[in-house]
Amino acid sequence: MIKIEYPPYQPKIKTENKQEFIFDAIRKRWVLLTPEEWVRQNFLQYLIEVMHYPSSLISVEKEINLGELKKRYDIVVYDKNHLPWLVVECKGMEVSLDRKVLDQALRYNITLQVPFIVITNGAYCYAFENVDMELKEVEALPEFIL
Repeated sequence: MIKIEYPPYQPKIKTENKQEFIFDAIRKRWVLLTPEEWVRQNFLQYLIEVMHYPSSLISVEKEINLGELKKRYDIVVYDKNHLPWLVVECKGMEVSLDRKVLDQALRYNITLQVPFIVITNGAYCYAFENVDMELKEVEALPEFIL
């Protein structure tokens, strides 16, 4: 398990029609503030501010095809060659990070083919490196190299 030290973060939040929205700087739009979205936005801040992943190489909630199914991943970080490099599956803090969550990220990886897979619920984070078709848990998120 990886300990995440989140940076100070003052999200932009607004209320409309009795619903809260948070501004997503990557998508450049307001999104409904759910427990999962709260984790996603804080984890994005961690990737950008602490890990120094370039925000220009981060994609949030894009649709991908898994056979005939259409799915949406949470976060993908691209490498300097604009190839998918790391996928993050976010869950609300009340969700335990079990095999079901990892399997969801692995399904996305059928299409994405990333070397790094991360699952988080905000409180806990696990990262894996895909080495020769075998997952190996890593003790820290990989450093981004330009």
